[in-house]
Amino acid sequence: MYARSTTIRGNPPVVDGGIAYIRDEVMPAVQQLEGCVGLSMLCEWETGRSITTTAWADAEALHRSADAAMAMGQRAAEIMGGDAQVEEWEIGVLHRIHESRDGACARVIWSRGNPASFDRVIDTFRLSMLPRVEELPGFCSVSVMVDRDRGRVATAVGYANRDEMNAAQERGMALRREFNSHMGLEATEVAEFDLVLAHLRVPETV
Repeated sequence: MYARSTTIRGNPPVVDGGIAYIRDEVMPAVQQLEGCVGLSMLCEWETGRSITTTAWADAEALHRSADAAMAMGQRAAEIMGGDAQVEEWEIGVLHRIHESRDGACARVIWSRGNPASFDRVIDTFRLSMLPRVEELPGFCSVSVMVDRDRGRVATAVGYANRDEMNAAQERGMALRREFNSHMGLEATEVAEFDLVLAHLRVPETV
């Protein structure tokens, strides 16, 4: 499974218009493309940053959709008053214990490391970290995506609401530091988002 993320650092007052565009025009359009397995959108209201992620059944479907995705991403960026940064990922881990509900949010951690170790990173997370992450307060889902070309890892942990995400912060940070130290990864950014669209149909990898 593969994913394309489009990050837009927009103008906070007009983000609602961008969300409406993604929901009403982009999502129906991409769902008609062969190999698409859904779309999600995260939003950081205070800064106007949003991340829209589309998931694809294989690398061929990801690449076939590139031109259409670029055009729609540029239009979304125009609406939100920012620039679009497009990145492609391999989905290494996807696990959810229930569907997201109103008020859901996510903490996203970006890390960098040696791409030669990424198979071990994925296997170790799936086998040893996942049971511990499931115990975090309000846990709903987790995904681990890797970009082998650039040596990057993006981990998104979904929570039922902000209160529970805040309650999980200290334990989650300790797990992250332990895992990164063991795997030779360096965290480069951590950010918190509201989950404004959740229509991914990616199958479980565990």
